[in-house]
Amino acid sequence: MDRLTEIEVFIQIAERGSITKAADALDMSVSATSRNLQSLEERLNARLVQRTTRQLSLTSEGEHFYQRGKELITGMLDAEASVSAGAMSPSGLLRISASLSFCLLHLSPLIPSFTQRYPKVRVEVVVSNRYYDLIENGVDLAIRTRRVEADSSITIRRLAETRRLLAASPDYLARRGVPTNPGDLANHDLLLYTLADNWNHLTFRKNGEAVTIPVAGLLNSNDGQIIRKAALDGLGILAQPTYIINEDLQSGRLVRIMDDWDLPRLTMNIAYPTRHHLPAKTRLFIDYLVKEFKDKDYEALWTS
Repeated sequence: MDRLTEIEVFIQIAERGSITKAADALDMSVSATSRNLQSLEERLNARLVQRTTRQLSLTSEGEHFYQRGKELITGMLDAEASVSAGAMSPSGLLRISASLSFCLLHLSPLIPSFTQRYPKVRVEVVVSNRYYDLIENGVDLAIRTRRVEADSSITIRRLAETRRLLAASPDYLARRGVPTNPGDLANHDLLLYTLADNWNHLTFRKNGEAVTIPVAGLLNSNDGQIIRKAALDGLGILAQPTYIINEDLQSGRLVRIMDDWDLPRLTMNIAYPTRHHLPAKTRLFIDYLVKEFKDKDYEALWTS
């Protein structure tokens, strides 16, 4: 039998002075209540309850075990209450890692409302365009654009898919012309993100046809915001995920190029250490971020 149940049954019997009353309080049959008491006494090799035809009383061993058992059950209930309270009112430091672009565009706008709702949570944003080892660096969650994690101790939760696009400023296109196929890019200045997979080659698909071309950028950088700023300044054509340049496209500061050709798409995921019980602060922020993406339907916006 379950040891904790046996102790709970014994405490009810001791406090109510009756197996029948204890059974009623526990919503348990009288026979099951008796079996739990008998099992506990056999396991302890001690008689805890003195039974007579008219009354039930505790033995000296029973009195001692009642006090210790009561402390155990009370401590357990207090522990459960504190965890439940923590889930409702999370606290502590939440460390989040993401690229500079994602931090600026999607983390920074969310943090004020999140911390207002959960004021006991402190947030530390670790900006990095490379992927940290989450466990080694004490990171609670990270935003990544790869589909799988090599480390089985990391769990991923999908956020959204995003296209990668070629785009340039109207000024650049007015000066240099508008390319219409991959071969035309040889006559243009490119702005390339060096942390992309196979960054010095671009693979385009159209109507089942795949074309891969080598590229050399006029400006190369490991930060998407450097590339974006250069494109806005008319320096050349960038290849960037839609989530980084969507507002520029909507405003007309940048113009899509060769939109009928597809570059490999990216899947944005939340990555976090796998745990049986995820800390409340982490779980709540993940849910907060997922809801934001769903409410604003970012995937539909970024894949159109």
